Amino acid sequence: MMPNQIVNEPNKILVQTTPYEAQQSFADTFKNAISSVNEQQINSDKLTEKLINGEDVQLHEVMIQSQKASITLNATMEVRNKVIEAYQEIMRMSV
Repeated sequence: MMPNQIVNEPNKILVQTTPYEAQQSFADTFKNAISSVNEQQINSDKLTEKLINGEDVQLHEVMIQSQKASITLNATMEVRNKVIEAYQEIMRMSV
């Protein structure tokens, strides 16, 4: 058995992570999410530009991509707001 694993039930192993590993995992997840939002925005901009220039792109494709980008950005902003609220709540806690 590896030193960072514990067994709490038969045939089940839970892996304990260090604070550093947890921080890195959170940071990687956060970076990937932000990157995904950015890609949605870039794709929306490219399709809109193609439509404006008269290239072969359907209006409904542009509108769908635009809405996807908008929804993704709005969801990201809501998550950010919840994280800030949680941080502020933790900071108000007395030790």
